[in-house]
Amino acid sequence: MSPHQELPAVVGVLGAGSWGTTFAKVVADAHPGIQVRLWARRPEVAEEINNRHLNSQYLNDIRLPDNLTASGEVAEVMDGAELVVLAVPAQTLRPQLAALKPLLGDTAVVVSLMKGLERGTDSRMSEVIKEELSLPDSRIAVISGPNLAMEIARKEPTASVVACTDRDVAQWIANTCTARYFRPYTNTDVVGVEIGGIVKNVIALCVGICDGKHMGDNTKASVITRGLAETTRLTLALGGELETMAGLAGLGDLVATCSSPLSRNHTAGRLLGEGLTLDEVNQRMTQTAEGIKSGRAVLDLATQVGVEMPITESVVAVLEGEISVEDLAPRLLTRELKSEGEQEQ
Repeated sequence: MSPHQELPAVVGVLGAGSWGTTFAKVVADAHPGIQVRLWARRPEVAEEINNRHLNSQYLNDIRLPDNLTASGEVAEVMDGAELVVLAVPAQTLRPQLAALKPLLGDTAVVVSLMKGLERGTDSRMSEVIKEELSLPDSRIAVISGPNLAMEIARKEPTASVVACTDRDVAQWIANTCTARYFRPYTNTDVVGVEIGGIVKNVIALCVGICDGKHMGDNTKASVITRGLAETTRLTLALGGELETMAGLAGLGDLVATCSSPLSRNHTAGRLLGEGLTLDEVNQRMTQTAEGIKSGRAVLDLATQVGVEMPITESVVAVLEGEISVEDLAPRLLTRELKSEGEQEQ
């Protein structure tokens, strides 16, 4: 039986970007009695949240609940937090965990909202958390799914997935973040839920490029479908479950990210397709498009486990300047002819 029976009194969220702020809002809306504390890197963001109940840079004029406060001090956010939620850029996670470790409670559970692989190690975020914080799997969880932050912040109905190897812990987290407009399901397939959230960013870059090049719906549907096949091959090779790919963290997240103008990765791809350079795209984006950062790591991981990912490979070739966006289209469906159902590794 899980030691986590009652809802946490304090939830700490590290990262005041759109998704971190929105998730903090979900918990605060769901349970007005919970203290929800948000760590903001920039003091002016924390000040606006505390004084005006807004995070206007990321969530426009959406009002934040009174039980959601912000601080620029990690120690203040972590004090007494039984649930710690991480929503920082994937490539900055490891160094930030060093400062976090001495502040973490003895039974606190850590949740990753991040959808990226660490460059250099090709590690999933839950693996980085485990290494740096020396936590058992039962105290590490991930949340993923079709979770476009602005839609959730506007209280548009959304479902998601909480994954932890301990079902009771996953349910405890789900109970904590179940709001009238936000419905989390639980899963024990941490690998599959994370890989679904990671690879879809790369596929969304590709779909965005197709949009920027004014390609039609046939092309985009083909990329999405074959992108799901790539994601599934990698998931299975890493020990994840096939069923996860048909669910919210697989197909659901892929469709939302590939089809919505709110998607950072789709937007970044569209800008590339319209002819902007990668540097120009990065300057234009106000938040990280994780697919740009994680694409190479995804391809390296696939190579390690012997999985073919031609769409991912083509996107990485564009990102690294090996081919132009004009050369992308002919490469998208380049696998040898075979039955659609074959899932060779």
